[in-house]
Amino acid sequence: MRVNAYAAPSAGEPLAPTTIERREVGANDVLIAIEYAGICHSDIHTVNGDWGPQPFPVVPGHEIVGRVTEVGSSVTRHKIGDRVGVGCFVNSCRECDNCRNGDEQHCSTPGGGVGTYAAKDRDGSFTQGGYSTHVVVDAHFALKVPEGMDAAAATPLLCAGITTYAPLKKWGAGPGKKVAIVGLGGLGHMGVQIAHAMGAEVTVLSQSLKKQEDGLRLGADHYYATSDPATFEQLASSFDLIVNTVSAKIDLDAYLGLLAVDGTMVNVGAPAEPLSVNVFSLITNRRNFAGSMIGGIALTQEMLDFCAEHGIGSEIEVISADQINEAYARVLASDVRYRFVIDTATLG
Repeated sequence: MRVNAYAAPSAGEPLAPTTIERREVGANDVLIAIEYAGICHSDIHTVNGDWGPQPFPVVPGHEIVGRVTEVGSSVTRHKIGDRVGVGCFVNSCRECDNCRNGDEQHCSTPGGGVGTYAAKDRDGSFTQGGYSTHVVVDAHFALKVPEGMDAAAATPLLCAGITTYAPLKKWGAGPGKKVAIVGLGGLGHMGVQIAHAMGAEVTVLSQSLKKQEDGLRLGADHYYATSDPATFEQLASSFDLIVNTVSAKIDLDAYLGLLAVDGTMVNVGAPAEPLSVNVFSLITNRRNFAGSMIGGIALTQEMLDFCAEHGIGSEIEVISADQINEAYARVLASDVRYRFVIDTATLG
């Protein structure tokens, strides 16, 4: 079937209306009528060519919520009418150790996990994402979105939500733990809500105090400006866990100095340029520096259920498809609180 979409024709070019072909629904597939598609900074990096050459034209979008309108003959986990979500990947081998352990995002076979857009699928075609009216995916990679959740506010959870939930869960955010979230943007504002709901003592570390009111409203206990050198003196050796959501170069040594003994700093932001670290920043206090990338299907479902239980959603601005390029410019200017979500009904 041909469906309406918005695509980037080449690197750095404005996105424009187009139509794309979706595959027939196979035995293990579901057809989803997309209701909302979130705009992630990764979309912008991809279509601008920041992460290397891409198979243009590219339809971005890996934060997708919609309704199942057709199911394959072998599908049992979803039925017509179900509200579902699709995140950052739509296929994997499901046979390697990582896939069997629930880490499909780290699929270790050649080609690895298949991204929702701009990736070569296992049939040789290139995937196209959620800035479209419909998508066909393997039912295994479609998540159940609890009916009580606001569909638009749930959409960014498929990337921003799981990106922050995964390290908070793995490194034990909870009662008695001091957690710092670096940056209060699309990722950071989710991390604050989730860490608070897990029971941790939450601190936001942001360049300035201009979003302090938002941070405290979202669940932060403390809020500090990293532009003030006194912050790093006052908070030295304080935190059990720091989650860095910033996709820009930062002074890692300064932030590592905020970790207590056996504390861990996890990078989920992905700056284009390399980061450097002085090994003594790690040796002191037996500190750890780690990275984390989204989560597997089971963990993503756990995150959606957790957010539904605790009333957590993304703070969003819903836009029409013809506002996508303007939204990209505003994301780059940090002019959004805190995620843009496309109403795909406006694709026609």
